[in-house]
Amino acid sequence: MALFGKRIELGTLFEDVADRGHSTTVHLSRPLDIAPSMGTALDPPALARLVRVAAGWFAGAGVRPGDRVAISKRDHWDLVLLCCAAARLGAVPVPLSACLEKDVLDILLKRLDPALLVVDAARWADGRPVNSATIRTLVLDRDVDRKPGDSSVLSLDDVRGHTVPAPRRRPADDPLAILHTSGTTGVPKLVVHSTRTLLRRLVDFEAHRWPVLAARPDDVAAAAFSFAHGRALAWTAAVSALGPEKMVVITSADWDEARPPLEEHRPTIMEAQPSTFVRWRSHCRTGAFDRVRLYVSTFDAVHPPTVRTFLNATGHPRPVWLQGWGQTETGPLTFRFFTRRAMRPERGRHPTTRDLGRPVPGRTRLRVVDRETLRPVPRGTAGLLACSTKALCLDYTAERARYLRKRAGRWFITGDLGVLTRSGRLLLLDREADALPGASCVEVEDVIEDRLPGVGECVVLSVPGGPAQPVLVVEDGRLDPGRWQAAVADLPELAEPVLTTWERIPRTATGKVRRAALREHLGLAPETHGTGEWT
Repeated sequence: MALFGKRIELGTLFEDVADRGHSTTVHLSRPLDIAPSMGTALDPPALARLVRVAAGWFAGAGVRPGDRVAISKRDHWDLVLLCCAAARLGAVPVPLSACLEKDVLDILLKRLDPALLVVDAARWADGRPVNSATIRTLVLDRDVDRKPGDSSVLSLDDVRGHTVPAPRRRPADDPLAILHTSGTTGVPKLVVHSTRTLLRRLVDFEAHRWPVLAARPDDVAAAAFSFAHGRALAWTAAVSALGPEKMVVITSADWDEARPPLEEHRPTIMEAQPSTFVRWRSHCRTGAFDRVRLYVSTFDAVHPPTVRTFLNATGHPRPVWLQGWGQTETGPLTFRFFTRRAMRPERGRHPTTRDLGRPVPGRTRLRVVDRETLRPVPRGTAGLLACSTKALCLDYTAERARYLRKRAGRWFITGDLGVLTRSGRLLLLDREADALPGASCVEVEDVIEDRLPGVGECVVLSVPGGPAQPVLVVEDGRLDPGRWQAAVADLPELAEPVLTTWERIPRTATGKVRRAALREHLGLAPETHGTGEWT
C-alpha cells in the first residue's frame, strides 16, 4: 500500500500525511504526556511538528543512526510518536512498558545496551537501572538532580532547540524497531523487526482497502490497548494511511477516562485488547458503541460472552467482530469474523471463539507438529503450531540461540497448541506451557464464563497430579455452589474455585494473565503439563 504514492515510513509518517493535506484528526482521552499544552485534538501537521521536535531532543542527546533508543514511560500514544522520532534519525526505537518490574527492565536494558534511555518521572522514581552508568538517560517531565559534571542524565532543558537532522531511513532489511512480547511466562523477549517485516509485510497489507476490514473515509477508528507494544505502531501507520474521518486514542481501561471521548465521537471501528473489552462489558449500553460496525480484538483469547455482549450493544444491523491470532514475532497469522448468529447459544451447541479461521491467504501457512519429534501430524490431531510467514521477525535481541531453536527453515514454532481441521481451520487450544491433557484450559474458560454470567473472568491453571485449578473473578465475592456444580458437571475434573477480584490477578501491560505469577500467588507448584521450551 502506498501512502499517496509513497511507501509508508515510520520516521516521516505524519509529515507524509500532512504533506498531502490529510484531514484525519486524532482525539485523545487525555493530553499527551510529552506535550500536554497541545490538548486532546491533534491534526497531522501538529503531529509532524511534534515528531520533529522530539527527534531534535534525541539528536541533542547524542543519538546517531543505528543507535538503540529505549523508551519507558506511562502508557500513552506518545510512545508511538517517540518511536517515530527515533526512527526519523535512523535510530532503532525500543518501547518498553512502564508495567515492567524494575528487575525485568534491568534485564532488558542489559540485553539492549541502548545509546539512550528515555523515561518519565514515574519510571525515574523507581530508581536508576543497575547498568545506568553506561546508559545516557533523558528524563522527560521534570528537572533531574545530578552531580556536577554528570552528563549521563539529561532533562528536556538540556536538549531543547537542537537542530533537527534530515530524515534518515534504514535499509529495508536492517532493524527498524525492537518490540517486547507480553511476558506472561517470565522475562519478555525482545523481538527485532525490520522495515520489510513490519511495514512492508504487515502495515502495507493492513492499509489495503479490504472490504469490511479497512477504515473508510467516514469511519471513526478507536483504539484502546497498550501503546508500548508493536500493535500500536502497526495500527497507527495503517489507519493513518487509510485516512478515516477521526482516530480516537483511549489510554486507559478506566471507564471514567474512556467514556467521554467514546460517547462524543462514537466509533464505527473499535479495537481493544480483550481485557479492556471485559472491563467495559457493564458499560456497553451507554451509547458509546451504538455505531460500531467492526470490533477488532488481538493480544489474547476473547470469550464468547464478551463478543456477544458488544455485538448486541451496537445499533448497526450487521456488525462483525474480527478476532486475530498471531504473535509479536509474526504479526497476524489467522483471522475470523464472528457475527451475532455465530455467538448465539443453541441447544446442544456451545459457541466458541477457539475457531480462528484459516491462515491469511497467500501470506501465511500453518502446520501442526508433534510436541516431541516436531514431525508433522495428520489433520485433526493436536500438536504444536508452526507457521511460515515473510513477516517473521529477524531475531531476539541477545537471545539468538532461543530464536534459532524455534526456527527450522521457513517454519517457526509459535509455542501454541492447536488443531488444523480437515478443512484447514485452526482450533486453538492453549499455550504449550499451560497445556491441559485431553482438554483445553481456554475452552473450559469459555464454557464457564458462558454458563455463569456473574463471573467476570475465569482462569484455569493445569496442575500435574491433580485437578485443574479454576480462578474466578467475582467482584461481589459470592458464587452459588449449586450453580457452580451444574456449570462444570460435564467438564474435566476441576478443583474448588478460588474467588478473587480483577485487581488481584497479576497481569501484563496488555491485560494478559501472568499465569506463572498467579500460580505462585496461589501456592501452586510451578510445574505444569507443558515443557515451557517454546515460550
